[in-house]
Amino acid sequence: MYSLARKILFTLSGEAAHQLALESLDAAARLHLIKTFASPMLQAPVEVMGLTFPNAVGLAAGLDKNADHLNSLGQLGFGFIEVGTVTPKPQPGNPRPRLFRIPEQEAIINRMGFNNKGLEHLLQQVKKRQYQGLLGINLGKNLTTPVEKAVDDYLIGLEAVYTQADYVTVNISSPNTPGLRSLQYGEALKDLLQPLKEAQQRLADLHQRYVPLVVKVAPDMNDEELQSLARTLRELKLDGVIATNTTLDKTAVEGLQYGDEQGGLSGRPLTEKANSITRKLANALEGELPIIGVGGIFSAEDAVARIKAGASLIQLYTGFIYRGPGLIHECAEAIAAIKD
Repeated sequence: MYSLARKILFTLSGEAAHQLALESLDAAARLHLIKTFASPMLQAPVEVMGLTFPNAVGLAAGLDKNADHLNSLGQLGFGFIEVGTVTPKPQPGNPRPRLFRIPEQEAIINRMGFNNKGLEHLLQQVKKRQYQGLLGINLGKNLTTPVEKAVDDYLIGLEAVYTQADYVTVNISSPNTPGLRSLQYGEALKDLLQPLKEAQQRLADLHQRYVPLVVKVAPDMNDEELQSLARTLRELKLDGVIATNTTLDKTAVEGLQYGDEQGGLSGRPLTEKANSITRKLANALEGELPIIGVGGIFSAEDAVARIKAGASLIQLYTGFIYRGPGLIHECAEAIAAIKD
């Protein structure tokens, strides 16, 4: 059924197809039809960051930026869903077109630019949450906020979402906000994360509830940069790391339609790169921080490989677009089988 739906959706532009798919999913939820094409949430609990995830398969940030479709996506079987990236103020993102499918490589290039309706809207939607899995909220900075003042936006975001999130992600790895990736390195990373850890502890004391703080990183770091990142994350006692965001390496799609578009590449070309980064990060972190693996997961075998590389949980995005809801249950079952 999904392969037919995908053929129809792929006749539309990337962004139009994305919106139609989500609106159709909402309609299916209202009519109680989702159970006809998606399996119920597999109960295979995983303990990570002091939280109990119903299963190890989540939805990566970016698909539901504003939490407008949280409850319908939640009926597809995800053990956790990450919404966002959200910025303090609403912003339109980059000019369209900004989302490009490359079916020959099961890939997507996007340069969305943190388009979202802002914190206030997202919180209104999250407060209507019926979804029973865990919820991550992914934070970014506004385009108009200088990189050297980025911490201000992340602190505003953390303060706002703290009571509504099960964990909070600091996104410093999108390639589509100028200068953002510079925050992943050296003193800039410490200067960003230290105030966030202090705010996290203050909020935990205030609300009597500890909400884990994780960082989402890029796949384009060299070994020395990864080692430095891992040292900082361990030193500051971050709760986890999401590896990885999209890549700027377009080698796999050279010569294909849209292959030279600006933006981050996701999908099948990212599989081995993300596995390698996960493996290297796991070694550098020495078990002190769990890894949420994302990027290029298209099958149960891909999911198991990411867990064996060192991830505790996985997230889907582009694989979900190409493979459909069946991929969620397939991956959750495969991970549960190797953890038994």
